[in-house]
Amino acid sequence: MLAGTMTTYSYERLAELDKKFIWHPFTQMKDWVRDGITIVEEGEGCLIRDVKGREFIDGVSSLWCNVHGHRRKEIDDAIRSQLAKIAHSTFLGLSNVPAILLAEKLIQIVPAGLRRVFYSDSGSEAVEIALKMAYQFWAQTGKPGKKKFLKLENAYHGDTIGSVSVGGISLFHELYKPLLFDTFGSPSPYRYRWPTGSDPERVREESLREMEKILRKHADEIAGVIIEPLMQGAAGMIDQPKGFVRGVSELAKRYHTLLIFDEVATGFGRTGRMFASEHEGVSPDILTVAKGITGGYLPLAATITTEEVYEAFLGEYAECKTFFHGHTYTANPLACGAALANLEIFERDQTLEKLGAKIARLEAGLRRMSGLEHVGDIRQVGFMAGIELVRDRNTKEPYALGERMGFRVTERAREKGVWIRPLGNVIVLMPPLAIPEAMLDRLLSAVEESIPEVTSAGREAVLK
Repeated sequence: MLAGTMTTYSYERLAELDKKFIWHPFTQMKDWVRDGITIVEEGEGCLIRDVKGREFIDGVSSLWCNVHGHRRKEIDDAIRSQLAKIAHSTFLGLSNVPAILLAEKLIQIVPAGLRRVFYSDSGSEAVEIALKMAYQFWAQTGKPGKKKFLKLENAYHGDTIGSVSVGGISLFHELYKPLLFDTFGSPSPYRYRWPTGSDPERVREESLREMEKILRKHADEIAGVIIEPLMQGAAGMIDQPKGFVRGVSELAKRYHTLLIFDEVATGFGRTGRMFASEHEGVSPDILTVAKGITGGYLPLAATITTEEVYEAFLGEYAECKTFFHGHTYTANPLACGAALANLEIFERDQTLEKLGAKIARLEAGLRRMSGLEHVGDIRQVGFMAGIELVRDRNTKEPYALGERMGFRVTERAREKGVWIRPLGNVIVLMPPLAIPEAMLDRLLSAVEESIPEVTSAGREAVLK
């Protein structure tokens, strides 16, 4: 059980202050200020606890970043140890011990060929950096015309202007179009809604064929191809057919463009291996990581490149080939110390080696849900899963946005002691890798019960 509450303010007072002063991300604040809210105070293991003393299974790893659970002693101790030395110093013109040791460790575990680590603070920033690096790489290697990027439709790579430019989720990105730079969009291999049928091999070949058409026509303009390998997370957990990632890699090589893998969500064990690209033996030119890098403790990200990319930025001072980019908290020592402890736990606990049984258990639980009346499709890669809810299984008709069906299912699950968050009509399950099997069963049961309890209510149950 979690320790007792230490809050000195009542729930009512905290909720009042929150609604008076705070603007929450990806949240319609009109609903937020009207409804009751959950205020987290503590966490332990795979549970979070609110100020009312209610416990919830952390079914989405605190937005896909918690790996070994909350209040993991080794990471707590690493942060305290570093705090006793120095909490922060600039990385511009200085270095620090945890950042150096972490870079060495990252190069040991990332896909082959990646050799240089550039730190930042979030996944969005890591992607922004990757785009700028690719752009500048070509400008400094004699091909300044390669200025654009090829992306997948339905892509999500973050919320900064560059990362939104290579995104493709209209709900998030459409409004900002006048601010964005032009990109080429290739169809996402969304099997469930692919126009010519859902056969994985057909979807793979047809989607790769469309990508090649763009590359063949615009290779001289394209600086990089960017994808989330294996699973497009924020798009609604869209899994890619086997061989798709390798196919994209081969196309990037054939048409002489840089390959950028965004593994902010898929990295650090989420797919069953340390990085998703390992499943198909593919190495990118640039890799972006964040989320699980510190075990869900502190903000940290990295953009990791090949030596070839790095060397394009070398020159005499007056040549101005420097990569002019940086952040105040780049390579923060506390965050780097947490990341080192996180990676040590992976090794000591044999986290990935033990994950297979849990992945199978998750798959079995999802299989039970596949027969529910309003479950249209279930997609899983490792410990990442999405359950797409539909009004009609035969026609694949989605629920209208205003029905908030995914949100209502997650609210019901919360009543059963499970905290999850939807992506529209897709229920996302991404628990910490450390979740005990019995707790995973409770999570699955709560979701399996919640879906029919909410969807069977029909249109008349839409929240007002």
